[in-house]
This record gives sequence, C-alpha cells and structure tokens, in this order.
Amino acid sequence: MELSVLLLLAVFTGFLLLLIRGHPKTHSHLPPGPRPLPFLGNLLQMDRRGLLKSILKLREKYGDVFTVYLGPRLVVMLCGTEAIREALVDQADAFSGRGKIAAVDKAFQGYGIAFANGERWKTLRRFSLSTMKDFGMGKRSVEELIQEEAQCLVEELRKSQGALLDPTFLFHAITANIICSIVFGERFAYKDPEFMRLLDNFYQSFELISSFSSQVFELFSNVLKHFPGTHQQIYKNILEVNTFIARSVEQHRATLDPNTPRDFIDTFLLRMDKEKSNKDTEFHQRNLILTVLTLFFAGTETASTSLRYGFLLMLKYPHITEKVHKEIDQVIGSHRAPALDDRVKMPYTDAVIHEIQRFGDLVPMGMPHVVTKDTNFRGYSIPKDTEVFPILSSVLHDPRYFENPDDFNPDHFLDAKGALKKIDAFMPFSIGKRICLGEKTARIELFIFFTTILQNFSVAGSVVPEEINLTPRESGMGKVPPLYQIRFLPQ
Repeated sequence: MELSVLLLLAVFTGFLLLLIRGHPKTHSHLPPGPRPLPFLGNLLQMDRRGLLKSILKLREKYGDVFTVYLGPRLVVMLCGTEAIREALVDQADAFSGRGKIAAVDKAFQGYGIAFANGERWKTLRRFSLSTMKDFGMGKRSVEELIQEEAQCLVEELRKSQGALLDPTFLFHAITANIICSIVFGERFAYKDPEFMRLLDNFYQSFELISSFSSQVFELFSNVLKHFPGTHQQIYKNILEVNTFIARSVEQHRATLDPNTPRDFIDTFLLRMDKEKSNKDTEFHQRNLILTVLTLFFAGTETASTSLRYGFLLMLKYPHITEKVHKEIDQVIGSHRAPALDDRVKMPYTDAVIHEIQRFGDLVPMGMPHVVTKDTNFRGYSIPKDTEVFPILSSVLHDPRYFENPDDFNPDHFLDAKGALKKIDAFMPFSIGKRICLGEKTARIELFIFFTTILQNFSVAGSVVPEEINLTPRESGMGKVPPLYQIRFLPQ
C-alpha cells in the first residue's frame, strides 16, 4: 500500500515539474492568441480535424496575425495575402530564417539547403541556384529534358492500352527523372528496382509527414521522439535515400574529371576540394548529401502531386478537359511536341494549371520560418528566433481574390477578355527569400507534361464524375490527393 502511494506521489511530482518547466514564457507585445496551458500550450483549442482547421478557426477570433503555443513552442501565425506579403517580401530579411519540421528535424539538424540558416543557407542557396542554372539551362535546357521525358511517358502510357491504372508512380518517375538529370547526371528507367524503391520512400514519407500523427508529433516532439511512431519510419526512409546519395557521390568522386563536371554533384565535389583547407567551409559531405536529398525530394514531390491532383480534376470536370483539348488542337496540333513558347498562346490551359495548383494547396501551412532578429510587425514585437508559419492555404483560398475559393474554376485566373491575369494571392511556391528553389522548373514541368499527355490521350475514370471525391487522404504539413484509377485513351 505504501509503495503504491509513493509511486503515485512520484508520478504527481514529476508531472508538476514538467508543468513548471513547460510553462510558456509571457511576452507582453506578442500578437494576440488563446491563453496557453503549461506544457500543453493551446492543445485544448485544437480541432480534431488537424492543425490547419484549428489555425483557420482561431483566425476568425484573433485576426490575420496571432500567437499559438504548439505544446510548449511559441509560434506566430500569418494568414491572408497582405499579412504574408508584408512579412516575407516587405520585411524579407527579418523573416528569412527557417524553422523546424519536427518529423524530419532528426535527419536534417540544420544542414542542407532546406533547413539551413544564416551564412550556411546563403552560401548553399547561391551555389545551388547557379549550379542548377548551369546544368538545367546549359547545352540541353531543362525544357528539352522535360520534353524528352514527356515522350518517354507517352510511350509508357500507350503500353497500358487504355486499361485502368494508378498514375501515382509514373507521375513521380517523370518529375524525379528531371531532377536526377540535373543532380546525378542521368535518368532512370521506370522499371529500375532501386529507382522504384526510392520513389516509394518519397511517397510514403510525404504521406507520413502530412498525417495527423505527425501533427501531434509537431506539438510534443521533445517527449514523443523517445517513442515509436511515424517519425521513426520517416527517419528510416530518409536514411535509406541518403545511403543511395552517398553511394552516388562516391561513384562521382571516383570518376571525376575536374575539367568537365557532369552535374550538380561533380560541381559540389570540385568546390569541396577547392575549400578543403577552410575549416569553416560549408562545402562538406553532410551538406552535399542533405542538399541533394532536398533537391531530389522537393523536385519530385511537388510537381508529381500537382499532376495527380490535376488529372483527378480533369476526370471530375470533363467540360474543362474538353476546352483544354480544344486549345491544344488549335495552338499545337498533333504533329509536334508542346513547347514552353506555346504557354503564352494558351491562356485557358495555363489558367487550368494555375487553378490546379491553387485548389491543390499542396503545402497548406507553408514551410516554417524564423525571425532573424527582434522584429516589429503590425504593431507587435516578435522576439528573435520566434517561429512563424505563413498559412498559404489562407492565401490560396482568399475570397478577396478568388470568388467561391472552395470551387475549382479556371476562370479565377482569366480576365474579361479571356487572357491570363496575375493575382497577388497566387503563391503555391511561397514568396520572398525562401521561395521554392525549383519554382521555374516545376512550372515548366507542369505545362509540358500536362499538355503532352492531353495532346496524345483523352482520359476516363472508373466512376462517373459526380461520384469522384476530391477530399485529400492526408492534410497536414502537406496535402495528399486521394488514390484513383484512370484510363489514358490514345487520341
């Protein structure tokens, strides 16, 4: 009996200590927000449907700029087009830091281009932009790479002979091959078992990062990291991809010709050799592997998921698909491959692609930022190193810019004369100094892959359009479209 009482007292004492240690510090000039509990933060204000729903609900009460405690973590939320632009563009330097995503932090720990800060980030970004331009816009432009990959896809789709198929893997494969050509200097056959394994890792990891369990982990990672969970599988997947990258790096090193670098890895290795006497250099093995991982993952997942959403929407709205077919016939015809120059002559198709990205809303909570100094913003004081979440979903669904924002409607991007119009609220790749590194490549991919497929095929689903459900499978840090089957019927 005495032992039971002692154990109960020990547990109670431990809980009190945890509450005291976890009690949020007060900051009198922070943006408003719900009062947090010790350790739990604003857990009681969280919606069971996920973080995004919770944040949008709190916005109704506190406005476009407010403070939330994700467990013990203080985070400032930015909602709406104006607030996000004021922060990420008008005060770009102050908001240029990168925050953490708990589910992947163990793998990155501030290394590699995506999660680096300070001089490390600036150095890696300058190098990556320059090198990707050299190998994506050089002798064989990125447009040519995409056109060739699109034709490989057409050949593969013809083999299906109009049978129902899940397009997930093929859309992953074509986008992965573009970044592989730039980073590794080669593309992979669709049936290559190692390539298939890597793509499966990417798909599974993106799904897990977007899951509800990862959102819970985001709130209490300091405790939950010691227990089994999705974060352990994500880490395992990342390690497997890193092993593949490290092996490729060694192969590159063994065959490196300093006079003729073949790709991103070669160029990074040459810079490593050049700076090997600099003890503070950012050009080392760890940054190389994690930067390549970032380029590989981001260059694959974003565009491929947009394509998956896009063709599901084409099945759902066949009258829109028919208009795209008509514009392709008028501008391109059937005797040549689509080219980037065609885009300006195809405003309806371009508007459809824009609307796919807007409606798809693939990174609804944005990538987390950190303020790099004590910052005054809209009359509030945000202390240095405070995390900031730019809620991109609130922009892509901003009713001031998009009439009926929850509806899929390409007219959102067309003016009265049928020309494509620029909209400030269109920021699927974010904005400011941390805008997605591969934005231009992704936009070219979406246009050429989308038009090439619809130039050669009509599409049909396994159910009538009215029965197609657009509800995402997961919606957290990322949004995962539902699985579906589609027929590609030769034109």
